[in-house]
Amino acid sequence: MSAPEEASVNPDRARFARFKDLPRDRPVHMLNLVRLREQARYQDGRTATGAEAYAAYGRDSGPIFRRLGGSILWSGRPELMLIGPEAERWDIAFVAAYPSGQAFIDMIRDADYQRAAQHRTAAVADSRLIRMAPGKPGAGFA
Repeated sequence: MSAPEEASVNPDRARFARFKDLPRDRPVHMLNLVRLREQARYQDGRTATGAEAYAAYGRDSGPIFRRLGGSILWSGRPELMLIGPEAERWDIAFVAAYPSGQAFIDMIRDADYQRAAQHRTAAVADSRLIRMAPGKPGAGFA
């Protein structure tokens, strides 16, 4: 039996480098799955719930996200893992749209965003962030 996979909260340098190697001039959709901590873990010791810390992240990062052309295409509250590991549960799910891969990179590099991201790091127990090339909506799955 293999060791359990480590929780994923922030991208490592190697994966972020791979993100930057992908086309930067095309629209990008980002699937976000987030599991919150009961209690946030701030490095400075302040106290908040994970939900409170994540709300602070949204409040502080939202203006930067919108200024760079970002929008939320879809959001929902996960209720049941129908296919997949039952132990893998998510509190928040949404798809964020960016006008380009460069807009996402610019957001991550923004000093105000980096200050806001401390709330996300404190709030999140585990997450998935999946870059997707937008497709055309339609009646079929493929």
